[in-house]
This record gives sequence, structure tokens and C-alpha cells, in this order.
Amino acid sequence: MPTTITAPPDHRSTVHVPEEAIRAEQLTDVVTHHGEGMGWDPALSRLRLVDVFAGDLLTIDGGLLESRLHVGDVVGAWRPRADGGVVVAVDDRFLLLDPAGGVEWTSPSLFGPGLRMNDGGCDRQGRFYCGSMGVDALPGQGTLWRLDQDRTVTPALTDLTIPNGLVWSVDGRHAYHVDTPRGSVDVLQHDGSTGALGRRTPVARVSGGDPDGMAQDADGGLWVALWGGSAVHRYSLDGTLTAVVEVDAAQVSSCAFGGPGDTHLYITTSRQGLGDAEDPAAGAVFCVDVDVEGAPVAAFAA
Repeated sequence: MPTTITAPPDHRSTVHVPEEAIRAEQLTDVVTHHGEGMGWDPALSRLRLVDVFAGDLLTIDGGLLESRLHVGDVVGAWRPRADGGVVVAVDDRFLLLDPAGGVEWTSPSLFGPGLRMNDGGCDRQGRFYCGSMGVDALPGQGTLWRLDQDRTVTPALTDLTIPNGLVWSVDGRHAYHVDTPRGSVDVLQHDGSTGALGRRTPVARVSGGDPDGMAQDADGGLWVALWGGSAVHRYSLDGTLTAVVEVDAAQVSSCAFGGPGDTHLYITTSRQGLGDAEDPAAGAVFCVDVDVEGAPVAAFAA
């Protein structure tokens, strides 16, 4: 059975501010209103992300918007499929898309009005998880749903509020998750044979903004997008803040590794709630070479 990380509690809230921050460069024009779900599609060697309230899955080639595929009224998250195409979480359900973007399968509706899909990811066995939340972000309305390879859907965690960043350790024994109002990155035991998630324990207390999307590097570091913080923070697994990436937009929403050498960190930003003249780069994609490789990102295995 999986075991928990045994870092002492006082280490889980360590704050060590690095001497020098690094700055991300703007990669694209403003291409989203509410950009989220940054990821690398290995089949295309392209970046993909979602424009949540437009319901679109975007593909980026270099610094240019290559395509925009409308998949629902709201789209929360996506991941590549092992045999081509993608899995996406839209509105109140999951979709499987073929490599041409056609709908191959759709799940039944998972919940009623007043809720929507948000962020997600795949475990090392190729299951896809995505969180739902109340459209008004009321406490306790969120659920983390698990889509298995046989296309059954199961609630994996309940009593969440704004489920966000979700990554797995390389050995698959732990999941790292953000429920934004908690203000922390938490670790959960993960049973690879069943997909079940166990006891939740804080790993890192996040400051300087609200924790949102997240990526993991090959050394185990957790890169956390800071909504309202104009930055991405890297935390080691003892909770220490080890790197700061400055972003020229306030609402930093997700990040993912990809590109040459898999050392480039790509970052989404959002214009949600902003006026036309406010924060002019918000909605663009940013990029920075952080000189460490990303951890492998699993595909949906069906």
C-alpha cells in the first residue's frame, strides 16, 4: 500500500525566499479570456490549453495560435490519449475525442445545474481525474471525478471547493493536489491498483497569491501558478520555496513543462474579471527555461 511522505510538519510550512527571481517571457499574443489547462501534446509536439468559458481547446505552434476547437460551453481540462486524440472535461461530463477532433464517446451527465468542470490530470496507470466546482465557488460543492479506462466514472474525492492543480509522483504512489481556498499543496496516498486516493496532508503552504494549476519537475519540485500573484512558485517536497518565476500578468492560472529538452515551463494567464484596458498581457501564454526537466506526464490509457 502507498505510504505518506514523512517530512516533519514544521518543514511543510518553510518559507525561504530565493535571492533572485527569474522572469517569464511573453510567448503569444492574448489568445484566451480565461486560459487554463496548459499541457504538451507529444503526438503533435505542440502546446495545448483551454479557454474555459469559451469552451475551446487551443493548439499553439511556437508562439502562434494554430487552431481553436470548440468542445462545449465550458471546458475545464484535457489530456492526450495514449493512442491519439484527447480526453476533455466539459460542462457536466467527459468526452473522448479522436485525433481529428471528432467525438468518439461522451459520459452521462455527472451533476446538475450550478456546477462546472475545472482542472485535472492523469495518474501513472492512465486514469483521468478532473474536479468539478460550484459556479459561485461555494465551499464543499466540489468533487474530484475519476474516469477509468473502461469508461466508468467514480467520485474520487468530495467536499472540495475549487479543485485545481493535480500531479502524480513519478512512482505513482502519491498525488499532489490543490484545493485553492486551503492555500496549500497537499499530498494524498494513491493506490495504483484501484485509483483510490487516501489521507490528505499539507506539503507546502503557499503565499503571495492563491494556488491554482501545478506542474512537477523530474526532481520532485512542485511548480504552482499563483492566481493574483503574478508568479509561479517552485516548492520542494519539504515545503521550501526554492524558485520564483515572475509573470507580467496578475492572474496566473496553470503551468506545464514541454518544448526543447522538456525544460521550458509554459504558463497560462487569465483576463477573467478585468476591464479592456487592465493588465494588457493577461490572456497570453508565457514561457521560461527553468533548467530542470519536467516529470513525465501520463496520457489517458483508453
